[in-house]
Amino acid sequence: MKINLLCRQNSIVSHYVAELRDVEIQKERLRFRKNLERIGELAAYEISKLLHYNETQVTTPLGIAPSKMLRQDDIVVASILRAALPMHNGVLNIFDHAENCFVSAYRKSGKDNKFTIAFGYISSPPIEGKTVVLCDPMLATGSSMMVAYNALLERGVPQATHIVSVIASRDGVEYLKKHLPPEHNVTLWVCAVDDELTAKSYIVPGLGDAGDLAYGEKV
Repeated sequence: MKINLLCRQNSIVSHYVAELRDVEIQKERLRFRKNLERIGELAAYEISKLLHYNETQVTTPLGIAPSKMLRQDDIVVASILRAALPMHNGVLNIFDHAENCFVSAYRKSGKDNKFTIAFGYISSPPIEGKTVVLCDPMLATGSSMMVAYNALLERGVPQATHIVSVIASRDGVEYLKKHLPPEHNVTLWVCAVDDELTAKSYIVPGLGDAGDLAYGEKV
């Protein structure tokens, strides 16, 4: 698995991440969702540099311009419900002709603060040989991401998968490295990698529960 840090260099992404982390700014739910959407857009722009383009001729009001057009019919934007929905919209703003996939995978609490990952359902087109952009803002243990990825493989093996997260834990990154098939072409795009996980597997310093901050606390 290849890893690209979106905040390796100073850019507006760092500003958006700082706002997402800020406990006071987080109170503005609309702004929180908008920042997730913006990061999805900027990650998609970076991914677009690696995709396939067709040479074409475009007719302008004054002549013919040699141009390159993205082959968007080969792209599937996938998200883990519900926290990834703003990022999904951001990626789709860039790849506006892409197909869409949604995966329900969530933590199911057990005894002693332990939990398992429950798989609900997947709504997906065929993905064999396509490019998948798989979004989830928080990569904590990596378990939810692997559940989602394995569910996608039931629809085919993509030629490339780009996992997009805002914040990951080091444990989560190592988990993906260990469990993703080495022969698969997978790249992780993440803004920040934090060192610590709590007993309940929340990233520290992280930003809290992205789904709750975006859409309200769940019962």
